[in-house]
Amino acid sequence: MREFIIKSSENGLTLEKYTFKVLKNAPMSFVYKIFRKKDIKVNGHHEDKKYRIKEGDVVAIYISDTQFDEFIKDKELTPNTKIKDWIVYEDQNVLFVNKPSGLLVQKSSPNDESLDQLVIEYLIATNQYNPNEEKGFVPGPAHRLDRNTSGLVAFGKNHDSLNQLFELFKNHDLINKHYLALVVGQVEKEKGAIDAPLKKDEENNIVTVSKGGKPAKTVYKLIKRYQDYSLLDVTLLTGRTHQIRVHLAYIDHPIVGDNKYGNFEANRIFKQKYGLNTQFLHAYKMGFGDLPMPLANLSRQEFAAEPREDIANILNALDNNNEEK
Repeated sequence: MREFIIKSSENGLTLEKYTFKVLKNAPMSFVYKIFRKKDIKVNGHHEDKKYRIKEGDVVAIYISDTQFDEFIKDKELTPNTKIKDWIVYEDQNVLFVNKPSGLLVQKSSPNDESLDQLVIEYLIATNQYNPNEEKGFVPGPAHRLDRNTSGLVAFGKNHDSLNQLFELFKNHDLINKHYLALVVGQVEKEKGAIDAPLKKDEENNIVTVSKGGKPAKTVYKLIKRYQDYSLLDVTLLTGRTHQIRVHLAYIDHPIVGDNKYGNFEANRIFKQKYGLNTQFLHAYKMGFGDLPMPLANLSRQEFAAEPREDIANILNALDNNNEEK
């Protein structure tokens, strides 16, 4: 067992985020397992993973010394600018990156390559962050995309900016995110809303529509119909895990290429014909309302990320097929 006293710079983090921060190399499944086993206490009491820690709280994590040493070991960071060509927007407070498909936003096991690590290495290389000087804060993402979803991810470079981004993504009132999704079948309505609660099985990472789940709402707008498919602009009004994928499958229009919730025959066709190995889902646009400092520079701005090459090629091919018919 190890105990930690919460510092002022950590005030307001959820117990879940704090645990991932402490056990930075632990697999996601391991962290959720110790929550289920109630092997984490705050001030001597069990707390929900969404509990907001406060300065002076004592957090106790009940794992072996061997596990602890493995999970806190610093991973060597090599300054590099690999993400330079992925950057859509950058200022002194935030960084917006066009994440490629296949890359995790945050690692789920110690040996994973992840976008957050690449961003930190970029900030080190450009003299914007020094981990040896900055102990209380690490630049990080304000939200996540699935490994196989490409597109815009917003990072905060300092504590205040990241906290404000967290609130924006939590409340959804001064921010809008748009996704491109190619789905199976011809969607009849030009516009629609899917309001269905979602429940997550943490251990198996499966999400289902369930009356006992958390409220979830997705809206969509038809962009174009193809012979057997439809291209949609999708917006989230809540931010649940796998929300778009599960909701579209729920209305019988699963995302092409989705190997967990999708239509496996359509996936086979697209893999064979176009080489598509992942879901056709891209976070392509993000817009903001009037924001206070430190994010005032983003006020009334909209940022767009070019679709990745494989889905752009598929859209071109589908357009050509439509014209031939």
